Amino acid sequence: MNKKKIIIGVACIALIIAGIFFFAGKLSNGKMYLDTVSASRHSMTNSVTATGKVEPVTKVDVGTQVSGIIDKIYVDFNSQVTKGQIIAEMDKVNLQADLVAKEADLASSKTEFEYQEKNYTRNKTLHDKQLISDTDFETATYNYERAKNSYTNNLSGMTKVRRNLQYAIITSPIDGVVINRAVEEGQTVAAGFSTPTLFTIANDLTQMQVIADVDEADIGQVEEGQKVTFTVDAYPNDVFEGKVTQVRLEATVTTNVVTYQVVISAHNPDLKLKPGLTASVTIFTLERNDVLTIPTKALRYIPDKTSLHAMNISVSNADAEIPQGKKMIWVKEGNTLNPKLITVGISSMNMTEIVDGITDKDVIVTDLTTEAPATSHGDSVRRNPLMPGPPRRR
Repeated sequence: MNKKKIIIGVACIALIIAGIFFFAGKLSNGKMYLDTVSASRHSMTNSVTATGKVEPVTKVDVGTQVSGIIDKIYVDFNSQVTKGQIIAEMDKVNLQADLVAKEADLASSKTEFEYQEKNYTRNKTLHDKQLISDTDFETATYNYERAKNSYTNNLSGMTKVRRNLQYAIITSPIDGVVINRAVEEGQTVAAGFSTPTLFTIANDLTQMQVIADVDEADIGQVEEGQKVTFTVDAYPNDVFEGKVTQVRLEATVTTNVVTYQVVISAHNPDLKLKPGLTASVTIFTLERNDVLTIPTKALRYIPDKTSLHAMNISVSNADAEIPQGKKMIWVKEGNTLNPKLITVGISSMNMTEIVDGITDKDVIVTDLTTEAPATSHGDSVRRNPLMPGPPRRR
């Protein structure tokens, strides 16, 4: 056991000696420098990227509730239409025949109803005077109620047939432009199970929106009112602007990837943006102007007393405690490094906001680097002494 301890001790001593020679060689072969900066004021931004599709703000699919043949079409792709304008008509022959048949049924049921109503009134008077039997009165009542229900049913059927005849004339429900026409004259449409789409009309193409799919990892940063920029492949040199108008709560899962839809307004006065274009979206989740910042790596710097001593630089209060909610950085004052407690704000990329604790006159240490000795070409390289150097040439 003692022999094992002796071997371990000798190995440790050998490692220490090797380390001393290694760092001594580094110090003798190259000059060490402290990288310092001063706090400066910048604008800080954070952003979220996503892709989406350009769509009209209001888009209506126009269909028909009756089956038949498209007789006439009055509009085409890109046609401007107004609310109530006739855009197509269906063949009305069968619908008009249904109307005539229903009118005849209604007239017949009305005649029967009026007759049974008079018969019922007459029999009721006789029954009240006990001049007819209860059976005769019940029969008269039954016939009257049956004729009344038949007449009411035919009235309802007449309303339906008349409305179907009106549906054969297809009108635009909104002011806008036709962006899709799905039928041709002479085509048969069937509305038995679902309403077929004949036209798609967009309300106002000068006001568009982008429906962007934002990843679940980023959706927590997105809020209504945030600034947005986006580009489309059709105009690669143009940058369009908008803002977030809605963050939808329902998630979409595609191949185990969870995204949320974000609606972005997009002004389109020159009509460059067309429905269906793919947009590459940047949502600015953070914008701060004229804030005091320092490089984030300054928060990670820890002084190496041995290396600094070789540079004739001392470190004061190296063991100072850091209160909760504070960060420590090192400020160079002459040949001394002094710790300073600061309060940090937001971080963006490699910069961090400083709320208080320093001014733009303080010299802040960010790193310790070494300038390697001149090579055969006469140049030199600055690097961190704790990082391995390049391989030596033989």
